[in-house]
Amino acid sequence: MNRNILLVLVALCISGCTEKSPSTVAHGDSASVSTSAAKRDNPPPSTASAQVKATVGNWGVDLNAMKASTPPGDDFNAFVNGKWIEKFDIPADRATYGAFHQLRERSTEQVHAILKRLADSNPTAGSLEQKVGDYYRTWMDQEAINKAGITAVQEHLKAISSITKRADLARHMASLHLSAPFEIGIIPDPADTTRYTAYLAQAGLGMPDRDYYLKDDQRFEEFRAAYRAYLIQLHKLAGIDDATSRTDNIIALEKRMAESHWTKAESRDIKKIYNPMAVGDVQNLAPQLPWAEILETMGLASEDNIVVIQPSAIEAAGELFSDVPVSTWKDYLRIHLISDNAPYLGNDFDHANFTFFKQTLKGTEQQRERWKRGADLVNENLGEAVGKLYVAQHFSPSAKAAMEELVGNLSMALKERLETNTWMDDQTRAAALAKLETFESRIGYPSKWTDYTDLEITDGDMLGNAMRLVEFHWKQQVDRLNQPVDRALWPYPPQTVNASYNPLLNQITFPAGILQPPFFDLAADPAVNYGAIGMVIGHEIGHGFDDQGRRFDEQGRIRDWWTEAADSAFKHRSQKLVEQYNAFSPLEGMNIDGQLTLGENIGDLGGLEIAYSAYRRHVSEHGAPPVRDGFTGDQRFFLAFAQAFRAKQREDHLRQQLVTDPHSPAEYRVNGVVRNVDAWYAAFDVEEDDALYLSPDDRVRIW
Repeated sequence: MNRNILLVLVALCISGCTEKSPSTVAHGDSASVSTSAAKRDNPPPSTASAQVKATVGNWGVDLNAMKASTPPGDDFNAFVNGKWIEKFDIPADRATYGAFHQLRERSTEQVHAILKRLADSNPTAGSLEQKVGDYYRTWMDQEAINKAGITAVQEHLKAISSITKRADLARHMASLHLSAPFEIGIIPDPADTTRYTAYLAQAGLGMPDRDYYLKDDQRFEEFRAAYRAYLIQLHKLAGIDDATSRTDNIIALEKRMAESHWTKAESRDIKKIYNPMAVGDVQNLAPQLPWAEILETMGLASEDNIVVIQPSAIEAAGELFSDVPVSTWKDYLRIHLISDNAPYLGNDFDHANFTFFKQTLKGTEQQRERWKRGADLVNENLGEAVGKLYVAQHFSPSAKAAMEELVGNLSMALKERLETNTWMDDQTRAAALAKLETFESRIGYPSKWTDYTDLEITDGDMLGNAMRLVEFHWKQQVDRLNQPVDRALWPYPPQTVNASYNPLLNQITFPAGILQPPFFDLAADPAVNYGAIGMVIGHEIGHGFDDQGRRFDEQGRIRDWWTEAADSAFKHRSQKLVEQYNAFSPLEGMNIDGQLTLGENIGDLGGLEIAYSAYRRHVSEHGAPPVRDGFTGDQRFFLAFAQAFRAKQREDHLRQQLVTDPHSPAEYRVNGVVRNVDAWYAAFDVEEDDALYLSPDDRVRIW
């Protein structure tokens, strides 16, 4: 699914740095703050020695990662993570690495142990164990994949070569396995979230975003040259003649697509992208394309209406369809078929694909080990098939119960904040509380699992398995079209290290994969769990009230439940946050796009505020927390938050993130947030001469 549509209409996810001030002093390999902050909590003597040891450190935070010489008010991210940032080398097979990636590696290893056992077993034909084992074992048989090479896709290449008419071209564009300047998917209808609808969106680019074709910047010119070299290389590897001229025609075509594409920021504006149309109106919008035949080819012949996401881009796609020679479109379909399936066509294709997409575009130095990539493939395509085994081994009932309590406390904290919100009028407040009341949380694993009975996985047929998986998942969606929306479906398997909010169903989802240290640890200090996983929970709840999530009501419908006064107040406050992030410049000449990242920034800020309020509720119920290793409870809360977002990334990966990702870079997910939180100032004695200081009037307070 198109990433922008996924983020706005389906799921908003959590996850993808001078010496001064006498208030900080050395504390071994960690750091301690002045006792004035500790005195405010009036804590009893430390009882850390009596606590069960957490997985990270003694109570949940790695004090050895801290850089005591950096005042927290100057660079809180460096204060908490500075030594780690200075000493840690990003693994050669990674473009970025941090707390999320560390935990994902652990999850990958856990899944791999399950896969290896299944691949080495002799299960019953047609069983789930057979399908998972054969899929993984076939991927690991690199010699067989190399032997098949380009012949694995030869039948599809012949079908493309046989195209002579534009009607045939359109039918091929409707294939699940070929690229096109448009994309069709299925989502709950934003006007009536009890039923499904189809959507139509812009698509078709070979590089990550329109900016890679259009941005006037030396590095992006280098990307364009590398893309050209990559496509020429694929033509030659596949034995296709006239590689240079074909490539130049393809790139000229994609540049025209890019010129018509909406920006990432425009494509997350729900008011602009929700455009329901009758199929006849879509035909009038882009009359050059036979939409009825396209929908029929995709199994959607019965659909009378479709949501058009970027109408002007679809209109331009129609013009391209008729203007561009059929021969160029055939070259385009052919090369994208090869590129999209490069990992299944042998080492030469796989290496070329890695070199461009991972090494050139992101700076990754080497390919991930094959078994890790195999585990990733299983997670992506057969995730729930191993999900049951995963949760049985790695997720306890006590962890689920503790998470349910945390989610309840976070929801109650937001309820109190909504009730006391000073800029909201009573009418809007009542609607917001009604929406919060209907939030549905899903923790650990789904209540029902995907049925893979109709899926065929054949040992030794890697490309065929990959294509059958695409067809299987699409058929599942099409079969649901005339059924009520299934609220039990999960967006990913339980071993996933992420969390999400679905505005169409008003659901928050926290899979078992993320419910591990450093985010969640039953043995950790409560302040740590509230600062880490509590902030993640608050972030996802907060998405229900971010700049786009607030456009959906308690039933997930697009509905304006805001009064004019409340709407104006929200826009005023959120615009201040846009301006703050617009000013951050992670790379020379490239700033964060405060509008593109607004939803995630609101999620981060609101999430931390909600989590802190919930933590203070916990303190009021259980008593003042002890000082541990010189840190008060409030300080430990903020340390845990910053540790959870610890990360390093390569420059080109950062460049791609700034262009395509609605999340801000890790450093700013820490520093950009805490400077707006009053409790952080109090916890660390932050004053006017500190670099991160904002006057109370300049601090953004939304939720």
